[in-house]
Order: sequence, then C-alpha cells, then structure tokens
Amino acid sequence: MIAGGLYYRSHRAKLLTDKDTLVLAEFANKTGDPVFDDTLKTALGVSLSQSPFLNVLSDSTVSKTLKRMQNAADTKLTPDVAREVCQRANSKAYIAGSIASLGSQYVLELKVVNCQSGDVLAQEQATAASKEKVLDALGAAASKLRGELGESLATVQKFDVPLAEATTSSLEALKTYSLAKATANQKGSAAAIPFFKKAAELDPNFAAAYNSLAAAYVGIGERSLGLQYSTKAYQLRDRVNERERLAISGIYFSVTGEVEKEVQAYELLEANYPHDYLHTNVDIAYAGMGQLDKALAEAQESVRLIPNSEGYANVAGLYLALNRWEDAKATISKAFELKLDGGALRAASYELAFLLGDVATMEREVTWAAGKPGDEDYLLSAQSDTEAYYGRMARAREFSRRAVDSAVRADSKESAASWRVNAALREAELGNAALARQGVAEALALSSGRDVTVGAALTLARTGEASRATALAEELGKTYPTNTLLKAYWLSTINAAIEISKGNSSQAIVDLEAAGPYEQGSAEALISNLYPAYVRGQAYLSAHNGAAAAAEFQKLLDHRGIVNNFVTGSLAHLQIGRAYAMAGDTTKAKVAYQDFFTLWKEADPDIPILKQAKAEYAKLQ
Repeated sequence: MIAGGLYYRSHRAKLLTDKDTLVLAEFANKTGDPVFDDTLKTALGVSLSQSPFLNVLSDSTVSKTLKRMQNAADTKLTPDVAREVCQRANSKAYIAGSIASLGSQYVLELKVVNCQSGDVLAQEQATAASKEKVLDALGAAASKLRGELGESLATVQKFDVPLAEATTSSLEALKTYSLAKATANQKGSAAAIPFFKKAAELDPNFAAAYNSLAAAYVGIGERSLGLQYSTKAYQLRDRVNERERLAISGIYFSVTGEVEKEVQAYELLEANYPHDYLHTNVDIAYAGMGQLDKALAEAQESVRLIPNSEGYANVAGLYLALNRWEDAKATISKAFELKLDGGALRAASYELAFLLGDVATMEREVTWAAGKPGDEDYLLSAQSDTEAYYGRMARAREFSRRAVDSAVRADSKESAASWRVNAALREAELGNAALARQGVAEALALSSGRDVTVGAALTLARTGEASRATALAEELGKTYPTNTLLKAYWLSTINAAIEISKGNSSQAIVDLEAAGPYEQGSAEALISNLYPAYVRGQAYLSAHNGAAAAAEFQKLLDHRGIVNNFVTGSLAHLQIGRAYAMAGDTTKAKVAYQDFFTLWKEADPDIPILKQAKAEYAKLQ
C-alpha cells in the first residue's frame, strides 16, 4: 500500500514527446457522491501540471475548440467529446479518469487514449482505503502515469508534491475551487470571485484559492484587495507544488511592485515549465518598466501558445505604444476574426480608434460595454478622457460620473476611486484647482488604495497643495517600501511637481532623473502617459529653458500610443508653443498654439488654461 492505494502498471505504454498536447476529459463519478463531481478532474490537472514534460491543453483552448464543434463552452468532456476535441486541436491523446466505490474503499482508474486510433497508451489503477485518502491515491497514480508517458524519473521525483499539499485536503474546498475555475473560464475571473472566496473559507490554508482571488481582483482594478490575498498566498507558498509556488511569487511581486523579482519568478517558471502560459505576465512586467520590445516579444509568445482575447489585446497595446499602429490594427482584426472578444480587446480597439480618429468605432466599443461590470466603467472613463482631450469638459465630467457610478454598482470601489482621481488630475492640469481638490477628497473617501493615493498626491502637487501632497507621498513610501516603480516613477514625479509648486525647478529636474529609464512604461498604475516627461517639461519652463522644455513636451507628441487620449497629449501642443515662445522662436510658437486651438475648437470656453493660451497667443501677433 502506498498513499492509500495499490497500483499496477500497463505494459502497453507508448512514449509521448514534449511537443505533444493532452486533453483532460471528465472524471466519471460512479460513486453517487457529488463531492467528486468535477473535483477529481481539477485535482488531476493540478497533479499533472507539476510536470515540465506534459502539456495539457488549456481550458480556454478547449472552450474555443468546443465552440468550433457547435457545442457550448461548458460542455462536459465525456470520452467521446474529449476525443473529438483532441483531434480538432491536433493533440496526441486524452486522459480519462473514473472513480467507483467498493464497500468503504474507492477504486480510481486513469487511462491515456490515443485520440486518432483509440488505443490505450497507458493506464493506472489505485485503491483508496477511505474518502479522505482519495486525493493521495489519485496523486500517486498520476505520478506513475507521468513516468509511463515518457517523463524522466528525475523530474517525476523532483516535481511531485502530494495533491493534498499542492491543493487542499478538503474535497468540499476543492469542489468549490473547481466551480470557481469553470466560472472564470466561462464568464471571466470577476464572476468567479465569490467561489474562490468560498473555497478559501472552507480551507483557510488553500494557497491556490488565495492566489486566484488576488489575480481576479488585480484584473478588475482592485489592487488593494489583490495585495491582501496575494500576501496570504505568498505566506502559504511552501504548501504548494513548484509550479504554483513560482506563479504565486510572480503575482505577489507584481502587486508589491518588485518588478525585478517578478520577472525572475516568471522567467524561472518558463525555464522549468516551457509549456506554461505565463508569458503574458512577463510582458506586463516589462511593459511596466518601459522595456517595450521585450514586452512585445513575450506577448507574442503568449498569443502563440494560447490565443485569447487578453493576449491579443496586450500585443495590440504594445504595438500602439511602439507607434506601430497598422500592426495593432491587424492584431485586433485577427482576434475578432478568430471570434475572440472581451473587455481588454474592446479597450485596445477603442485606443486604436482614438489615435486614428475613428469616432464610430469608439462609440461602438462604449456601447458594447454597457451593462458589463468591469468593462462599462473602464470604457466610460476612457470616453471621459477623450472628451477632456478636446477640452469638452462638461461632457468629460458627465462620462466620469457615469464611470464612477458604474464601478460603485459593481462593488468595485477602488476602481470607482481611480476614475474619480483620474478626473481630478485632469482638472488640475486645466487650472481648475478647486474642482481637482474636491475630486481628490471624493476619491479618497471611496478608497485609499495605492493607485488612488498616487493620483491624489500628484493632483494635489499640481494644484500647489505641497504639504498635503508631501504627506501622501511619504505615506506611500512607508507603506510600499519595496515598490520599484512607485519610487522611481511616481514618487520622483510627485516630488518634482511639489518642488515646481515651490519654485524649485532645479531640484525638480534632479528628482526626475530616477524616472528616466522607466518613463515610457505603464508604471503599474492607471495614469502613466509619460507623466515624468510632462512634469520635466514644466520644470524646464519654470527654469526658463525653452529649448529643453520643448524637447520634453515633444516626447508626448512622438509617443502618442503611450499618452493616448489623456489631456496632457493635447496640452503638450500648448506647452511646446510656450517653450518656443520662451526660446524666441515666434514662428514655431504660433504653429504650436494653432495646433492646440484646432484640437480645442469645440472646447468649453471657461477653462482657465484655454483663457491663458488665448491671451498668450494674442501677444505673439
């Protein structure tokens, strides 16, 4: 007896290669006990995922294949259905399992079947002495199966954490976790949050459930909750297998902002598990640091391995940031041709449409998002930015209000606060200091999350509230002492804005040196948009260095795919005009002012910065 089971080995095994993929079929539950429904399939998937050799077809690829078969995405993979999925996906074989009761014991069987010929390539049988021993028996059988399929004994022994440790000893918790994973695959991770929470409640030491919760919350903009659950998962990382441990570490370092450690964790994961699908996590990390070419390479590999809407959206977004708009357009079109869809893809489509001046597509994407929690608020806020970009502030405020209301209805207060502080920062840049400060107060009343506090501090600094901005910046530094991008990108930008408000332009320029290597990145925050360059340009204006200021503001015009539709993109034309005027080049100054007025031809007339611009331009005549 080993781990509650007795095993025999088939001698009909045929080796697979590390290029072959396998389809995981449903576990036939012949016991009549519903606790085993879906649960053992999930457990088997976790056990096999420890293998750096085996390559199990992902849930999303299975769902897309089912749709091509005219089946619902949640169709159960009976052996017949699994075989057809296997054939259509060009996989090598499918794995089917079953469990039956024999008195007080349980008999488990695993079969690997060639999906072309129907031949059994390998099989294992195990007997568990009790319900509590079923997971142990299944894990041991799966380990032996790995060896039969061609994996080396060395890696089987090295990567072989018992299932009860790799997942949970609670079958009820694992059943709920299985439901959560299925929900996430079919409806998105936000819909799965209640089930992941329930799984963690059933087993407070269920690291994978906490990690899934963290990823889900980060995905919907609730980064504070993401940090809370990721920290819990990280504390339990020694209770999972190696693959899950590295995944937990990667997400944890992502939410703490330790980007170098994050990249190391994911690169080690990719090295040990070449079939893994976490290239998208690496591309996000590189994008945060401004290493856009590296990010694009990772995003492209992610799409090659598992073509989903989020992956295509990431590739398209990186093409936009690299000013490769035609490539972005082709990427989005290909995703839609593959019948892929989702909020991230629609957001990328909206961003491209803005850059191309395609109003109809922008309206289509905002309409598509209506009533979809997590998508509606994002695209409403995007539309508010577009309105502000053209100076239509009454409309911008209305769309921002709708975005905040939508996020509140979806119980995403941190997202709601992010949209509110985003609007407040726009007001600050336009000279509406009172409205900006009011927005900060309302945002912080909703959430004091990291990104919200960053936006609040920057807004206050831009309105001359130096003491309050300093207090928030110091709080951020103490609360997130290891966050690389917070310190290098955001705190340096906030501190520079504070120094400018005090008249210390030289110190502001020094403060911004740390942001230089990262300024083209997303900086893991809602608002990035080359902000260090914009503030640096302001510092040079304050220092009466027109030529240097013009060079900084020109960065925003040269990288429109990074700045996109944030108001600093249109204001950069005005700032360049001011810089040229300061440098004594009246001809170029006039052109820049005229470019700004063209963009703002429908602007609300009462905006302070517009009134200033008109007065300044009149003096150039």
